[in-house]
Amino acid sequence: MKAVTFWLDPVSPFAYLAFERLPQALEGCSYAVSYRPVLFAGLLAHWGQKGPAEIEPKRDWTFRHIHWLAQQHGITLETPATHPFNPLPLLRLALAAGPNRRVVEAVMRHAWVGGGDAADAARIAALTQDLAPARDPSSAQVKDALRAATDEAIARGVFGVPTFEVDGRLFWGLDALPMLRAALLGEPWFDGPAWDAAALPRPGVRR
Repeated sequence: MKAVTFWLDPVSPFAYLAFERLPQALEGCSYAVSYRPVLFAGLLAHWGQKGPAEIEPKRDWTFRHIHWLAQQHGITLETPATHPFNPLPLLRLALAAGPNRRVVEAVMRHAWVGGGDAADAARIAALTQDLAPARDPSSAQVKDALRAATDEAIARGVFGVPTFEVDGRLFWGLDALPMLRAALLGEPWFDGPAWDAAALPRPGVRR
């Protein structure tokens, strides 16, 4: 059985879609998932990137794309009332409740099903009551855990969400699920030199 680490932030619609698709995409594989909430904004800041919603034409495309993908895969998706929203309360709640699949499902669907305000305090309070976290989501311990998880993700080379890690290899994005499946099934390409060779630096134009 392979260990799969799933780095995620509910602010990302692609993380939500990947979460919903994961069981079907990996059907027949032997694996166990560890769900790792991280602050996507922290990844962006570290790598000097902007999020898709911060570039207006890219934002337009992103939301058209995710709605098309959702209907293609039969996944319910409704854009939150505001986006981007502050995901910190949801990330901390997921960590405090122990981020298993049930908890992550509740947090993801809170954001992407129903079209409500994902950051609404009353809605988050109701979700907190439903999940009954063992730890206080607003505690220093949980806040430190989220910072540590984000720092760990950066140290491992995670630059976006969703990212899946298997055997030290990173697979980024919803469209990487077939590649992740191939790795779990032991496709020979992953055992030879191709993986490392494909990423060898080829100096070119710099800006």
